[in-house]
Amino acid sequence: MAFEDARPRLVAMAHRMLGSATEAEDAVQEAWLRYNRVDGADIQNEDAWLTTVVGRICLDMLRSRSSRREEEFTVEPSSPAAGPEQQALLADSVGVALVVVLETLSPAERLAFVLHDLFAVSFDEIAPILDRSPEATRQLASRARRRVRQTPAAEGRADRRIVDAFLTAARGGELETLVTLLDPEVSIRVDGRAQEGGSDRVAHFFSGRAQAARPALVDGQVGVLVAVAGETKAILRVSIDHEQITQIEAITDPAVLATIAVVPLP
Repeated sequence: MAFEDARPRLVAMAHRMLGSATEAEDAVQEAWLRYNRVDGADIQNEDAWLTTVVGRICLDMLRSRSSRREEEFTVEPSSPAAGPEQQALLADSVGVALVVVLETLSPAERLAFVLHDLFAVSFDEIAPILDRSPEATRQLASRARRRVRQTPAAEGRADRRIVDAFLTAARGGELETLVTLLDPEVSIRVDGRAQEGGSDRVAHFFSGRAQAARPALVDGQVGVLVAVAGETKAILRVSIDHEQITQIEAITDPAVLATIAVVPLP
């Protein structure tokens, strides 16, 4: 079936536009329902038709977010349809800096940029989705591209690598690795209260832990989200300098957690 052949690409495309695995699956499922309601003979180019339908569904979802003036960030399980290869592709193309900047774009800018720059869809094909001319669509993508280029991508990627390495070492109880990732004078605070610091003490504290932790954007900066059964238990703000963690601020107070914008990273 042509739709099933196109599904991985459609899910990846929707995931990049929406930043949510669950919403991406919902968008593609809605496209599948619409696909089954039309006569296949009426579709001249199935790939273009499906791209247009998924694009319009995602655009409606993004506009709905904007009208609410808020976006809920929840911990999501990995998409069943997203295998390791697709997840790796997503991580490469939607890096830390890009995740941040996509959240600041208008729905039209976001769709124009993602479809054209990440999926090579022509402006002639994107324009009808946005009800704009190809030239106006090109300008939307250009504005989005400028904002993406102005983000500190290299710094974001470096911080993400350090956080990933820290979590991996913590889960595996790799004390020596943890010590190398921590500044000798690393400090740690829990809900504003200073704890005993130093790389050895902090490494022993985290060793064998972090099983429920994952990298996340915490108010736009790389940090850590700890969640159990979808409920946020803690957030770690992580300060990094010269590829070592210099400070960890743990937040567990529910009242404070509710004020922090968190975006789980792939």
